[in-house]
Amino acid sequence: MKLLVLGGTKFLGRAVVEEALARGHAVTLFNRGVTNPGLFVDAEHLQGDRDGGLTALEGRSFDAVVDPSGYVPRLVRASAELLRAGGTQHYVFVSSISAYRSPLTPGFDERAPLATMERPTEEITGESYGPLKVACEQVVADVFPGAHATIRAGLIVGPHDPTGRFTYWPGRVDRGGEVLAPGDPGRRIQLVDVRDLGGWIVRVCEERAVGDFNSTGPASEMTMGELLESCRRVSESDATLVWVDDAFLLEREVGQWMELPLWLAGADAAMLQADVSRAVAAGLRFRPLDETVRDTLQWVRSGGAPGELASGLSSGEAGMRPDREAELLEEWRTRS
Repeated sequence: MKLLVLGGTKFLGRAVVEEALARGHAVTLFNRGVTNPGLFVDAEHLQGDRDGGLTALEGRSFDAVVDPSGYVPRLVRASAELLRAGGTQHYVFVSSISAYRSPLTPGFDERAPLATMERPTEEITGESYGPLKVACEQVVADVFPGAHATIRAGLIVGPHDPTGRFTYWPGRVDRGGEVLAPGDPGRRIQLVDVRDLGGWIVRVCEERAVGDFNSTGPASEMTMGELLESCRRVSESDATLVWVDDAFLLEREVGQWMELPLWLAGADAAMLQADVSRAVAAGLRFRPLDETVRDTLQWVRSGGAPGELASGLSSGEAGMRPDREAELLEEWRTRS
């Protein structure tokens, strides 16, 4: 298979390329040559820019293209139309669970209502991210009718994650001491190892699967308590989990999702309770949670993680500052 990856050297794109090369496919990467430019000497590298710099793709044809870097509909249309005109057969677009309209119902599937844009914008913010992804999905469906797959990914985790949205927890538990554990330990959460998702996306390309897929996991239920216990077990940490209820955290304006990763309270928690049966039926599989935690922690300990994560702290992008955590735990202990 001749496979094109738009990007291909960062996190999910990197995992797709690694798997595709391991399976013997002919892989071409198109990117600006800025992020990890030395990766993948066995792949073809085309340099350009999605915003007005697509010349290197002109006249090129591929069996499939994977687009993990599309956020702006105008730019997605430019690359999709160029590739379609050149004879590319199949387009796999990486969207997001954020494409759905809030509030969600636990167990929502791919038929749930999608987010809409209140006003036209190309600025990517917390409010516009989901609607922009929906608009990109619609562009791909328009250009590749009947020949596209939409991957609505949940929280993608594992080694090389630049965000810290999962990495915070293995690193924090590894440091030991009292760990502020948010909300209900029995609350359901979802995530997917980047290697599982990347490998499955290659399979989607091989089989030219079509349609929309909620692409997160696991296939059975996982709870926040199980995640933190896995972190403690794998790290062999002496950490003590101090469960602090939602109301206390919300009253103190603790940030959901980013300041305390994977914590969503109230109706927002349904975003981590998607029906993934369609992706599972199409071959998405999940490695054990302990393996993901172990490999992520090893990456952190080796100094591969960005910024402060390599020291076991938050990255500045996601995670709670140690001083803020200590203050909240002290107040929790002394509350009336």
